[in-house]
Parts: sequence; structure tokens; C-alpha cells
Amino acid sequence: MNYDVLIIGSGPGGYVAAIRAAQLGMKVGVVEKENLGGICLNWGCIPTKSLLKSAQAYEYAVHAADYGVSISGEIKPDFEAMVKRSRGVADGMSKGIQFLFKKNKIEAISGFGKLTGKNKVSVTAEDGKVQEITAKHIILATGARSRQLPNLPLDGQKIFGYRTAMTLPKQPKSMVVVGSGAIGSEFAYFYQSIGTQVTLVEFLPNVVPLEDEEVSKQLERSFKKLGMKVLTNSSVEKVDTSGDVCKVTIKTKKGEEVVDAEVVLSAVGITPNTEGIGLEELGVNVENGRVSVDEFYKTNVEGVYAIGDIIATPALAHVASAEGITCVEKIAGLNPEPIDYKNIPGCTYTMPEVSSVGLTEAKAKEAGYEIKVGKFPFSASGKASAAGHKDGFVKLIFDAKYGELLGAHMIGGNVTEMIAELVLAKKLEATGHELIKAIHPHPTMSEAVMEAAAAAYGEVIHI
Repeated sequence: MNYDVLIIGSGPGGYVAAIRAAQLGMKVGVVEKENLGGICLNWGCIPTKSLLKSAQAYEYAVHAADYGVSISGEIKPDFEAMVKRSRGVADGMSKGIQFLFKKNKIEAISGFGKLTGKNKVSVTAEDGKVQEITAKHIILATGARSRQLPNLPLDGQKIFGYRTAMTLPKQPKSMVVVGSGAIGSEFAYFYQSIGTQVTLVEFLPNVVPLEDEEVSKQLERSFKKLGMKVLTNSSVEKVDTSGDVCKVTIKTKKGEEVVDAEVVLSAVGITPNTEGIGLEELGVNVENGRVSVDEFYKTNVEGVYAIGDIIATPALAHVASAEGITCVEKIAGLNPEPIDYKNIPGCTYTMPEVSSVGLTEAKAKEAGYEIKVGKFPFSASGKASAAGHKDGFVKLIFDAKYGELLGAHMIGGNVTEMIAELVLAKKLEATGHELIKAIHPHPTMSEAVMEAAAAAYGEVIHI
């Protein structure tokens, strides 16, 4: 078989690149060793949001009286049903990709793809059969997997990664979560909110350490309010799994302590899937474990490209999708704009949610900007009060000289749905005064954006 574009990997980078390439008139094939949609649709973004929604529904039921709703009888989470629903949502999304491939005449090839020569890929099927495929352009979109620490080897039973955490046979009574990035924080919130006693361990001084410090501190307070134990500036030294429960030795600021837990979730980052795909044999440049590419995702080998988690850009689904589109549009002879990696939104789907784009306050100061900072608390928001979720705030950072938006940081209910406004504002180089003058509907959570901009310039509007 011969293709104009062959993509190895069908995650949010691969399948989006495939669809765009097909729309541009190219003959497209996609190699996938598991399910269409990759980790994101099957084991990441989508099924985790399903679990989190189940946890939110449970919380609403528990606190129904706060909203004037009376529920009689015992309210308890059905863990197996939550997992089953999550898998159903993931399966439905994967079938949606199958439909889109069929609609766009994209050929899905089942098996493990490997570069074998100029414009050549071998695909090894599950039964061991190998087929050779040629393509003018080959895009590597093989994604990543859970990273393992030497002192925290995954056994899939008592110590495991995020994939196992989504399909446990029963709800654990206690859990230690190692790492408080988006994955660790989301699982810590999910399990704590349905009744598992969670200890969250973070090596750095703050949870969600890439976020603005004020946001991190607020999320830590919210976690502790749920009953979660949060240990920052701490590290797991060893785990004894020989008994009925894990004995987790944690080095903290106050010394070592041992925490008993049924299971341990390791969420300390990801490792790119670059092994065995022919990079070395073909001479594709790899630096610090990531494939080296130019601004349009071309490697040093003619006809070979790489996108997503295997290159040195933010390991986010929406970034991979944008890279895939940019890559194939360049291949098609269009003139796409290179991605601005200073304007990438990040989201964490805990409750309260976290979203951000651009520079934190600390990073803006480090970069030498004179800044104006505006904050608006959701405790002063009518919509947040009505919704019963008043924790959190919107924080905006502006360049004092030109008024340009440098960064936006939010924590609160539904803030992941609000960040796109600030991404667009930043892309269009909007100023604080333009945000103030843009009329926001009342009552909404998004009003807090306008109010935070007003606060930066001392223009109190209304509550």
C-alpha cells in the first residue's frame, strides 16, 4: 500500500492530522496498535472526565439539602458503575473516530508501526504478520505512557499508573497519590470525593506546580477542606508492599513518616513512546528523549515528521491536535502560522477547576516586566453564590507599560470553559481596558474576567 500521508498513532495528534490531510485531498493511512483515539480518548482526557462528572454528581446528591432538595435513604457511590460508565463514554468516542475515518476515506491499519527506510514503514499485526507500507510523508504521533521512578516500580496491583487507576475492580479505602500535576490532582480529587482517604505527595513546594502560586495555594486549601492529606516539599522514598497494606515511607519537611495505604498511584509524569519505532536505524535526531523537529514538525530525515508527546512541546491533547493540523497544512503547500507556545491554555478538572494561559506573576517579574495584577474572587460573584461554588478567583496579569495581557489564572467552578476568552484576547494582543469595555453577560462566572481586569486598573465596577 502507498499513501500520501501515513500517520503512526491515532491519538488527538494523529487522528486530527489524518482528518485534516484527507480534507486537503491526500490519501491517508493511520497505524494504530490499540484503539482509535489513542490514550486521550481511551485512557486519558475523556474517561477521566467521565469519572470526575460521576464524582460531581455524587457530591451534589450528598449536598442536595444545600440546594433545597430533600433526598431520603442512603447515598453512596457505586464505584463499579462509575467505571463502567467511563468505559462506555470512551468506547463511544473511539467509535466516533471510526466513523470520521470512514467518512473521510482514511484507512486504519492495525498493528505496531516502525520506520524501516526512506518512505517505508513496517506494520506488525497482533498475530505477528508484517506488512510493508510506503508513504511520501510519515508523521510520528506515538504519544507517551506513565513514567516510572526507580524507587516506585509499578506492579499493576498495589502500585500503578493512571491507566490502572481508571479500571480498579473495587474502590480502595485509602490511596497515596505521588505527583500533583493535572493527572495526580484529578485522580486525588476523584477518589477523595467518593470516600477514599487520599494522601497527595508533591516533591515541589506547591500542588499543580506549573500554575500561579496563588492558584496552587487555593487548590491545596480546597483539597484539605475535602479531607485530603496534602504533603508538599515531600518525596516517597520507598514502598513496602509485602503486607495487606502498602507501607509508604515519605520524606517530608518535618522528617520521615510512614503512611498506610491500600494502593499507590504514581503520577510523576510521562515517558515518550520512542522505543522500537526505527528512529535510530533511520538516523532521526533525538534530544533529551524527544524527537527534534522544526517549526513545522519536520525531522532531519526527509519525509519524516513528529508531533505530540514525543517532541519537546507541552504534552497536551489540544497541543498535539494543533501540531497535527499545522504539520499537514504545511505538507499540503498551504502557509500555516507556526504555533505560539506562549499562548497555550492548561486545564485541571478538579473541583474547583484550574485553568491558565501565559505567564504567572512570578514568571512575568522574572522576565523583567513591570506589571499590573487584578483579582476578582468568586465569593463576590452572584452566579458562583447561586451555584454553590464560591471558592476561587480570576487573576489577570498585564504589562503596565502597554496594557497587554501577559497571563490569566483561574480557579473555580467551570473555569476550564472560560479560559478560551483569554487565549483569544492574548492572541489578539488585547489590553486590560478592552477587556473592561467588552460587555460580559450577567450573571455569569465569566463576569469575573471583566471584574479582574477592572481591579488591575482600580476601576471597581459592581458585584
